[in-house]
Parts: sequence; C-alpha cells; structure tokens
Amino acid sequence: MSDSEIDAETHAQLEDVSRETLDRLGQYVALLVQWQKKINLVGGGETDNIWRRHILDSAQLLKLARGIDGPKLDLGSGAGFPGMVLAILGVPEITLIESNARKCVFLRQVARVTETPVKIFQGRAEAFAAPAPARLITARALAPLDKLLDLAFPLLAPDGSCIFLKGASFRQELTESHKRWHMNTEILPSQSDASGRIVIIKGLEPIHADE
Repeated sequence: MSDSEIDAETHAQLEDVSRETLDRLGQYVALLVQWQKKINLVGGGETDNIWRRHILDSAQLLKLARGIDGPKLDLGSGAGFPGMVLAILGVPEITLIESNARKCVFLRQVARVTETPVKIFQGRAEAFAAPAPARLITARALAPLDKLLDLAFPLLAPDGSCIFLKGASFRQELTESHKRWHMNTEILPSQSDASGRIVIIKGLEPIHADE
C-alpha cells in the first residue's frame, strides 16, 4: 500500500464520510506526500500511515465542531491538521493561521485542488486581526496548553470553545494551566492515539493577581 492510500481500519472509522469527500481527502494526502519531498510538513519527515496519524486524528473532531456556528480558527495549522481536514469534511467558516510562507502556499494549493472554502492567514496568531471573535479555536501539536491559552484567549468569543489535540503530557499541562486560568474542561480519549486526548475548554478567563 502506498503512503497516500487509505488503510482498511481508518476507512472503517470514516464510514460516515461520503465517497466524494473521501476522494477529496485522498487528493489532500497525495499532495502532502508530494510536497513532503520539498518541505517538512509532517514531523520526522515520515509519510507512512498519514490517514491514521493525521487525517483520522483530525477528523475525530468533526462531531464536536459540526454544531458550532460562527467563525473558527485553527492555530499553527502547519500541514493543515486539524483545520484543513475539518474544512474538507464540511465545517464552515474556518481560518487557518500559519506563519510559514511555504506551508501557506501548500495549504492554498490543497484548498484549490479540493475546492474547499477555507481562509488562510499567513502570520502569527498574535498578529491576526479577527473580524469577529471565534466561536471555536483548534490546535494540534503547536505548543503546551498554557501557551495555547495565551494565544487563544484574545481571539475567543466569551461563549467560545477551544478543542486541542494533546499527547501523553496533557495532565501535567492541565495542572500548569489551572494556575493561571479559570476554565471548564472535558477530556475525551483519542481514536487515533492511545496516549492522546481531546481537551475541550469552555469558560476561559485569566486568574487575576488579586484572586
């Protein structure tokens, strides 16, 4: 099986996705494999099992994101995970924020080839002038949770949510974050990584020094 072909197990977990959408995801994966030869889009330079490691890992957020109306931001999109995957799966009003110019060129080509309505902002999250507060902010493999919350809070609507894909250190990161932030958290298991978790955050507010 080539790097761009979907494996049977991942295909089964994406059974609710239409054939047309799977084809568009396949176009995305094929472009990623092609571009990986020029620039490092996925960690370690590896393209094996992209469907499970990256596509399924991102797609598991679909049910959580689908019911949220309004603007959505994906911080540090990189190769487009999870934001581009969610956009291809039909989640509307997503803006991908990525500072690397070459990765933005890649993301624009993916959007064009797959005919995906997604906005791409080249720059750091701190420089993004949001036209409206985000109802949802996502990120994957970008920074420790405390740093993510620093980036997300100025961009987040008061009733907005953050959904972050985190690894095995999620508990320690939560402990550190609770020292500086009031928040309601929900932790869900990852479908693609036994040690990973989906961290959902609502009611985010900084803890003031006089508290």
